[in-house]
Amino acid sequence: MTQQESPPSEPFVSHLIELRNRLLWAVGAVLIVFVCLLPFAREIYSWFAQPLLASLPEGGSMIATAPHSTVFTPFKLTFAAAFALSIPFVLYQVWAFIAPGLYQNEKRVVVPLVVSTTLLFYLGILFAYAVVFPLIFKFFAMFAPDGVEYMPDIASYMSFALSLFIAFGVAFEVPVAIVILSRMGVISPEKVARNRGYFILAAFVMAMLMTPPDPLSQIMMALPVCLLFEVGLFFAKRVEKRKIKNNDDSE
Repeated sequence: MTQQESPPSEPFVSHLIELRNRLLWAVGAVLIVFVCLLPFAREIYSWFAQPLLASLPEGGSMIATAPHSTVFTPFKLTFAAAFALSIPFVLYQVWAFIAPGLYQNEKRVVVPLVVSTTLLFYLGILFAYAVVFPLIFKFFAMFAPDGVEYMPDIASYMSFALSLFIAFGVAFEVPVAIVILSRMGVISPEKVARNRGYFILAAFVMAMLMTPPDPLSQIMMALPVCLLFEVGLFFAKRVEKRKIKNNDDSE
């Protein structure tokens, strides 16, 4: 008697189809935003470079050292901007995929975390652009040696600025990380508060690794991270108190 082969798992196949559809929606959203922004690529780069342009000496300008930089650099920046603007929709597709497998209490936690993560990432980018960039680029321009004309390359500036955007966006996620770790029981808010000095040291080490090798940009990252640490610790303590209260009510 031959053993009958088991049919393929329909739930697994349906999950793969659902995942494919969600990925297509996410990629499609990025491409649609990119196509809409592409006609304004030059204006987007001009706005993007404004903090650097404002720090240049009178009559100074940026340069393009590669023949294709004037075309491909704004093109790449526009795609990065399209992806950044599409992050809420991309995260929604992730949420829509995993939500059916979550309990109701987990859904109540995940939604605020996703929203706060997105907002903090955008806040980190805005802080870098509006506060950090004007200061560090003036700092760089002031220390140009005699006989050296300060004329940054447009492609190098884009790589440098995007790396700082990512660094500050990630650094501003500290409150979310603290709340998640506290809720999972990995850390205790009281113990973290007692070891606050180690975190401050870690913040400066992280800033040293994630920013250019100048003290100003490192300080400009470390100080907000320390402030956000206190914000995260405050909310982690509230989550801990609520969890203790719920446990007492259930007993």
